[in-house]
Amino acid sequence: MDYARHDEWEPGAARSTARSAPRRPSWLLMLAVWAVVFAAFWTWLRPGAPAPLHDPAAEPRPILARGDLADDERATIDVFKEASPSVVYITTSDVTRDFFSLNPIEIQRGSGSGFLYDDQGHVVTNFHVVAEGRKWVVTLADRSEWAARFVGAAEDKDLAVLKIDAPPQQLKPIAIGTSTDLQVGQKVFAIGNPFGLDQTLTTGIVSALGREIFSLSGRAIRDVIQTDAAINPGNSGGPLLDSAGRLIGVNTQIASPSGASAGIGFAIPVDIVNRIVPELIRHGRVTRPALGVVVWADHVTRQLGLEGVLLREVPEGGGAAVAGLRGTILTRDRRLRQLGDLILKVDDAPTPNQNALLDALESHEVGQEVQVTYLRDDQTQHATVRLQAGE
Repeated sequence: MDYARHDEWEPGAARSTARSAPRRPSWLLMLAVWAVVFAAFWTWLRPGAPAPLHDPAAEPRPILARGDLADDERATIDVFKEASPSVVYITTSDVTRDFFSLNPIEIQRGSGSGFLYDDQGHVVTNFHVVAEGRKWVVTLADRSEWAARFVGAAEDKDLAVLKIDAPPQQLKPIAIGTSTDLQVGQKVFAIGNPFGLDQTLTTGIVSALGREIFSLSGRAIRDVIQTDAAINPGNSGGPLLDSAGRLIGVNTQIASPSGASAGIGFAIPVDIVNRIVPELIRHGRVTRPALGVVVWADHVTRQLGLEGVLLREVPEGGGAAVAGLRGTILTRDRRLRQLGDLILKVDDAPTPNQNALLDALESHEVGQEVQVTYLRDDQTQHATVRLQAGE
């Protein structure tokens, strides 16, 4: 019986004689808790069940009536419809021979745009569009293709004329406007073939007037039109139109580091085009008004410490010779004997170099008289010179 008494539990005695061990949660219990938390978090992140991918009852949406086009939209559409038949696509190629077989190979050199100048088949474009080729194909708006012949070019103005032998009923000449009364802010339209995409219309405004760009020859083209109408490679040679659909310029260059339109395009004014193109059709070249002189290169004049256009020769019978101008005289051993006259101005336009002299003369016609201011023996003198045909 004494043994049995020792087995009885005495809570007070246990607390006073020994410390109970701390209770630790079971690892299974902790795993279960984390599983519940993870499941709840995953359920919160996971989207709901996706909707069915296909709907057998799907129908086209009803069409909403739009009403009439706005007046400016109709005007733009009318401009494109009227002018686009006059715009053409030009491909330029060259013919070479295979190195081994000597067979002729045609290589495309470029493409661009142009427009029909008259119903005789004359096509106007940029000189740089046709410069690298010996074969040209013109595609009309009706998609017919015509072999073209080279009529002539004015490299200094980046203009060229081709001719196709299409029947007159397929040729719709573009309407000609003027560039003298253009205003910054007025709406303009460009039609062309950017990146080979035919009959593309872009719109914009005249951004600035009187700009200056340079042709392939290095000569400055002045009074150029700047526009923000998108002009990209392939637009070159295409028309720039006013809101009446009249030609006001020929798209020629863009200002862009990437080569794509950056909102700065340039067009040669139509007044220059309408003066140059008839000469190219008549003569195949531009006949410039000239003084009838041969001049020294600009660097020679600068080496002498002079600013102006120094005369090298004054051929007999020319306008300058009749007016009494004189050229440079050298001895037999090429030493300077007499310095030629130094042209300072033509009318009121200063002529510090040859380009300035050519620009001053271009505003006149062959047969007109100009007042020439020149320096001779350190004295300023004047002469009236009748302009003659030059190149």
